[in-house]
Amino acid sequence: MTIQYVGFHVAPTLRIYAFRVAELLKETREFTVKIKLQAFRVTPLRFQDGPDICFARLKQALEAETSESPVAPDLYVGEQEIREYLERRHPRKRPYS
Repeated sequence: MTIQYVGFHVAPTLRIYAFRVAELLKETREFTVKIKLQAFRVTPLRFQDGPDICFARLKQALEAETSESPVAPDLYVGEQEIREYLERRHPRKRPYS
């Protein structure tokens, strides 16, 4: 499976990231992953992190996909995903003992 970042656009309250997913012997599918603009203002999440966190959200959804439960074409990045992403990418420094 190949996930290709296609680009993004800005809506009044969202940044919407577009992806194309190609799989062998299957039709190419297109997905959007949305993040509230406010998440970039009230957390350490940067605009540069947008494609990466959305890619991770889509990849996670695709890995959990089954034939009975296909991934919806429109996904959202929630507060929990943002917290987990920030902890992975920018872990808190622990004080020296």
